[in-house]
Amino acid sequence: MARQRESADYKGPVRRVLIALLLLVLAGIFLVWRIDSPRVERFRAALIDRVVPGFDWAMVPVTRLAAMVEGFQSYASLYEQNQELRRELQQMKAWKEAAVQLEQQNAKLLAQNQVRLDPKLTTVSGVVLADAGSPFRQSVLLNVGARDGIVDGWATMDGLGVVGRISGVGQTTSRVILLTDASSRIPVTIQPSGQKAMLVGDNSPTPLIDFLESPDEVRPGDRVVSSGDGGVFPSGLLVGEVAQGTDLRLRVRLAADYQRLEFLRVLRSHPAEQITEPGVLIPPPLPPLLMQEPEAPAVEVPADG
Repeated sequence: MARQRESADYKGPVRRVLIALLLLVLAGIFLVWRIDSPRVERFRAALIDRVVPGFDWAMVPVTRLAAMVEGFQSYASLYEQNQELRRELQQMKAWKEAAVQLEQQNAKLLAQNQVRLDPKLTTVSGVVLADAGSPFRQSVLLNVGARDGIVDGWATMDGLGVVGRISGVGQTTSRVILLTDASSRIPVTIQPSGQKAMLVGDNSPTPLIDFLESPDEVRPGDRVVSSGDGGVFPSGLLVGEVAQGTDLRLRVRLAADYQRLEFLRVLRSHPAEQITEPGVLIPPPLPPLLMQEPEAPAVEVPADG
């Protein structure tokens, strides 16, 4: 019991002395590392070169552990991506089946109705030479012009939706005013409600929907196509879908990819033939003289006797 008491009496002071020495050493290292002197800097560099390489063996477990954690995170990310790709593949299969059925149905309807598509509605493809977009004007230049038969006012599309219209034709180039430009105005139809409206550009990625008769019948996500009114664009061209802006106004999220405009198709649309004379089923109006009722002929009455 006496020996245990003596050892306990020694442990306390020794522990305090060791803690004090450790604090002194740490304070010395801190002061050495804070002194701004060329001699001390050389001493620090020599100390690091001497001590640090010897601790490579101590860093091996930490490095291995970090590599294992990184590999596990990469595996988890790959697993999530694989699951997402599986879900997208299932959706694509469903869309493919629906597209095949619609294609077959469309072919049957065309065959039954003997529909003849307009052969004049062909396209001319051009490469976007420059983007002249600015806060006040949004347009692009194409490498096709008058020599390729381009006419002012024709519609342009990318792979999916309407991009704009030709506004200015040169011999070898032409300018396309985008739907987002402030000077762009095209008539559109909102499906399935059939509402007619105007797509008004305001230099923002989502043009405004204006002059809408019944806004209550339009919902975000409705399909927007060109109406063909006024002969500006052919009817039925995909423009985008309805979206509600931050200002609570109805706008159109355009189907065309304005971030990557590399190739555009110019639609050769010709104005529809106008009928100015009545046909044989509608007789021409009668002249004013013929429309008057003929007067009854006078009858002479013979005198008596």
